[in-house]
Amino acid sequence: MTLSRSSASRVITSMDRECELQLVGRLRTGDSGAFDAVHDAFNGRLYNFLARLSNQPDVAEDLLEETWLRLVRHARRLRPDTRLGPWLFTVARHVHATYYRSRLLEDSHAAGLMGLWPDARPAVSPLEAVEASETGRRLATALASLPLAYREALLLVAVGGLRHSDAAEICGVSTEAMRQRVSRARALLAHRLTDGEAATLASLKEIAT
Repeated sequence: MTLSRSSASRVITSMDRECELQLVGRLRTGDSGAFDAVHDAFNGRLYNFLARLSNQPDVAEDLLEETWLRLVRHARRLRPDTRLGPWLFTVARHVHATYYRSRLLEDSHAAGLMGLWPDARPAVSPLEAVEASETGRRLATALASLPLAYREALLLVAVGGLRHSDAAEICGVSTEAMRQRVSRARALLAHRLTDGEAATLASLKEIAT
């Protein structure tokens, strides 16, 4: 069975492992339809992660592009049992860290690779939509004020939708340490926000339970 672009996107989101493995297999053959499906499923979450991590939307767009380029470069060398969410967020995290170490992004992108996914900014997320209000701006400010390790943990689990164990592997800590980081991040946010603001953020599923 070959998955359509839309059905493959739903499969990844629901973490159907068997179909995800099929999609990885297609990526390993250079199937552009597989790239489209993965892009549809993860682009918004990756952008939100990078935007909240960097606090710079324009930088986040550049880092997002680099993340997808790395998938294109490495697709044929993916392990057959690759789990796409953890793989992509690991790459995004490394790209972010490299950017802030060097303040320079790699300049050697292959022009022929750019057609493998739509060249458009991700759709506005629920959190971005609510930021048009004063409450939204306060929420964004509170999130940006978290220490990087706590903000990163919260973004991986809540925005990225990763399991605590996956986020822990990405960050190189134990699962229990990751749970503690997420819990501490939630507590710090709650301390900075009013009850109503915290409820608004929770309603957007931007805080993991």
